[in-house]
Amino acid sequence: QVQLVESGGGLVQAGGSLRLSCAASGRTFSRYTMGWFRQAPGKEREFVGSISGSSGNTYYADSVKARFTISRDNAKNTVFLQMNSLKPEDTAVYYCAADRTTPQGMGVPRLIDYWGQGTQVTVSS
Repeated sequence: QVQLVESGGGLVQAGGSLRLSCAASGRTFSRYTMGWFRQAPGKEREFVGSISGSSGNTYYADSVKARFTISRDNAKNTVFLQMNSLKPEDTAVYYCAADRTTPQGMGVPRLIDYWGQGTQVTVSS
């Protein structure tokens, strides 16, 4: 069992930056690919990016590529989402996820093993 707790959300102006964190419980954190998803009001949840368990390989949605960066610290059971050059359309609830798949595999519709509770990110224009 893995429990995920996100933090770091908030209100930021367009063009600004925000860093989300996701703390995971359990002793097998490095075995999981970790991902970030987001859901805007009235829209379906969408994939943002993912990072492999040990090699650190990353995979991003086209909409955030070159603006968002995912990293992880396996010693601290934490994954991060650094968001730069934020746009109003990035406004959403951001969710952390864990799954035993590849980073690319997390980017296609599938049943994800574990989800966090989400953290709100609001980008004002």
